[in-house]
Amino acid sequence: MLTKRIIPCLDIRDGRTVKGINFEGIRDAGDPVELAARYAAQGADELVFLDITATIEKRKTFHELVNRIAHHIDIPFTVGGGISSVEDVSRLLQNGADKVSINSAAFRRPALIEELAASFGSQCVVLAIDTRQEEDGEWYVYLNGGRIRTEMTCFDWAKQAVAAGAGEILLTSMNHDGTKQGFAQDITRILSDHLPVPVIASGGGGKPEHFAEVFREVHADAALAASIFHFGEISIPELKSYLRKEGINIR
Repeated sequence: MLTKRIIPCLDIRDGRTVKGINFEGIRDAGDPVELAARYAAQGADELVFLDITATIEKRKTFHELVNRIAHHIDIPFTVGGGISSVEDVSRLLQNGADKVSINSAAFRRPALIEELAASFGSQCVVLAIDTRQEEDGEWYVYLNGGRIRTEMTCFDWAKQAVAAGAGEILLTSMNHDGTKQGFAQDITRILSDHLPVPVIASGGGGKPEHFAEVFREVHADAALAASIFHFGEISIPELKSYLRKEGINIR
């Protein structure tokens, strides 16, 4: 059985780590280089860096900041935000990223997934999906940092993207984001059980029990969280110790 992964996330705006609730109410959470170094030292399995306003502001990710972070960590490093071409990914990999996270640009031009997989391998291509459950009970894909709703369902888009070459899914429930009430179990389970690639659960992790649930009952391969780590509510060593005691195979 593959070991489960704990992944802190750095949401970046204007060069600072920030965090909100349901993609709104953004507040400062600290210096990203310091946080990255701390999480690597504490035993994080990977680190995700998401430049959350790059697409909206129509600019590329902060390459210099990516490079600085990469020099302070020794764990796999995924970077996302404003990526729309093979050249963008090449530059990020040259600056220390190990994988890239693509979202809105891939939805608007799915051939991007095929191009990146062909150039760098599927293992380098993480498809980030921001999804919200609407009143009809369906989970829909949202773009531009949760600002634009599409008519595509989350599962249909995930299936299409994996067929095109995405090697991993980063699934964020907008309903659960920042609430600390637990991960979105139903949609995460659907993707985990029906897709042949790893699924990272994101949005809602607030206490150790939530991570145990998402691994044991929902079958996610990894769990991503931000504010509980940034604000010292749970430490990574403490969380991993709890999960091991629960019999979960953790790195």
